[in-house]
Amino acid sequence: MMDIVLIILSALCLLIGLGGCILPALPGTPISYVGLLLLHFTDRVQFTTTELLVWLGLVAVSQLIDYIIPMLGSKYSGGSKWGSWGSFWGGIAGLFFLPWGIVLGPFLGAVIGELLGDKDLRQALKSGIGSLLGFLFGTVLKVALCIYFFVQFFTAIW
Repeated sequence: MMDIVLIILSALCLLIGLGGCILPALPGTPISYVGLLLLHFTDRVQFTTTELLVWLGLVAVSQLIDYIIPMLGSKYSGGSKWGSWGSFWGGIAGLFFLPWGIVLGPFLGAVIGELLGDKDLRQALKSGIGSLLGFLFGTVLKVALCIYFFVQFFTAIW
């Protein structure tokens, strides 16, 4: 009976985690990882320690992606250090204005950073768009990781 409860909770965590990749208020990949841990504690499924540690590492990297990739997007779209750091701090500030702040924070931070760094509005907007594209790319990577966790779940169950 306990295995059934853990499997159901595991599936719920995986679903909520997938939603959390898109809804910025929820930490998607960590919740999905908890789902796999719950599945591991059943008598039916046993993942190896290596698998669990590698997945934990991927989750940690996915959380860092939220802050680093928008910075890189700003940088590689022609932005300066001002735009990259503005994107980073905008992402942090955006956490206080959920849900839209997490999306708009890096964009606005990059634009404001470039303007403070004496760039013109066109260049500042270009840097902001690069930051936004970086954020979207990071979201796609997190969704891919959660889908991979789903595959592991279904493979283990069947």
